[in-house]
Amino acid sequence: MKHCLRFALFLTLLCTTSIAWAAEPYQPTWESLRRHTPAPEWFRDAKFGIYFHWGVYSVPAHGSEWYPRNMHQRDNGVYRHHRETYGEPTEFAYDAFVPKFRAEHFDADEWVDLFQRAGAKFVGPVAEHHDGFAMWDSAVTPWNAADRGPQRDIMGEIAAAARKRDLKVVATFHHARNNLWQKQPSDPSSWTGHYDGAKRDFPALLDDPDRALLYGYMPRDQFLGMWLAKLTEVIDNYSPDLIWFDSWLDEIPDQQKMRFLAHYFNQADEEGQQVLVTYKQQDLPQDVGVLDLEKGGMGDLTEFTWLTDDTISLGSWCYTDNLRVKDARVVLHSLIDIVSKNGQLLLNVSPRADGVIPDNQQKVLLELGAWLDKYGEAIYNTRPFRTYGHGPTTAGKGHFGGIALDKGYTANDVRYTQNGDHVYAVVMGWPGAGAATLLEGFAADGADQPNVASVTLLGSDAPIEFEQSAKGVRVTAPDTAPNELAIVYKVTVETLQ
Repeated sequence: MKHCLRFALFLTLLCTTSIAWAAEPYQPTWESLRRHTPAPEWFRDAKFGIYFHWGVYSVPAHGSEWYPRNMHQRDNGVYRHHRETYGEPTEFAYDAFVPKFRAEHFDADEWVDLFQRAGAKFVGPVAEHHDGFAMWDSAVTPWNAADRGPQRDIMGEIAAAARKRDLKVVATFHHARNNLWQKQPSDPSSWTGHYDGAKRDFPALLDDPDRALLYGYMPRDQFLGMWLAKLTEVIDNYSPDLIWFDSWLDEIPDQQKMRFLAHYFNQADEEGQQVLVTYKQQDLPQDVGVLDLEKGGMGDLTEFTWLTDDTISLGSWCYTDNLRVKDARVVLHSLIDIVSKNGQLLLNVSPRADGVIPDNQQKVLLELGAWLDKYGEAIYNTRPFRTYGHGPTTAGKGHFGGIALDKGYTANDVRYTQNGDHVYAVVMGWPGAGAATLLEGFAADGADQPNVASVTLLGSDAPIEFEQSAKGVRVTAPDTAPNELAIVYKVTVETLQ
């Protein structure tokens, strides 16, 4: 009953806010919203965050987090797995997994401790994926983790644990895709949404109004109101510092998006927060939000700040029983490359349904954190140098443009960052005792060439020999490697343009 009353009240408020907006700093117009700074300084300083795909889809632990969609696609291997393991979707619907999502070993403090030890500065959950299950205590939808499944306020517990440790809070939203609706009323083939296979092949599943709500099967206007209501609820109750959006935000009308943004920015102003919103493709104006690139990045240094979301695994974003996990070297080198080009990284981890983060994922996080603990001054609080770097290995541009894992970065690849008069040249591996590396980023460019005063190697007491010429600065590695994953030459300059 609480959900119906709260949602009805929210829809009423949506229709009566025109007068209230006049008193707020931000109005629901692009002109007004453009006054907000897209990327606050804390975000540019933080560089690295962690979130997690964890929800009802973690229970079957098969295929990927798209299990709820694929189990309704007759031509999909996930459907065949579901039929053989649980029965037809009409016998065992997706919501039958909800009671099995118990999270009995979940401990928010342990998780956030791990994320902090990994070097993350902002953390949080996938607040709601395409499947329609909310990971917070919601009065808008009965399909939420506080009322069903774990019967825990996952968003609230993670946010509290993060703020105890001075970390920023992120909430990611993928729910724009949830709505099961017919884009063209005269075209039966235009049904879209995460559960469109259910509408096509298993329509009897939608006869249950409770399940239909989970599957997003409702009039478009009702869904758009719920889309906004869920965001408003999370903003009002948890004050996230960063709200991240998946694709399909382009299907949400501008008026709804502007209402959300105005409320978020105004709420943040009242609480003294500096917040940001990310988007994919062209789903928001670039001068309002921060561009996010899935499993990708930029091919070169950019003037604008951006974000990459990537996962610790080589396949699914959620836990599966055959999940392969990347080496720490791959994750670290990706982070270094991203930061050198004016980007940030939001790394996904994949907990089991019972609330355990597997040991192989923890190992990668702790190895990453160990490197950042020693050499993090080359990452945190830095800004781009005059060039992002050089070397034979390059990352692709755009979504899914990450490096090829069979090629990886080597000690022949160098990436740069800077902080004041210090420039950090990160060599992506150990070049070998006595090996010379030419830091081409310091090459003469007309009359503009930084004058190098000294060079040290972080983590080493050995004096570093260097020679500056028009081609750059040649440095010689000492006899002992301070680190095998990546080494950092700290270059102090007298004049830096």
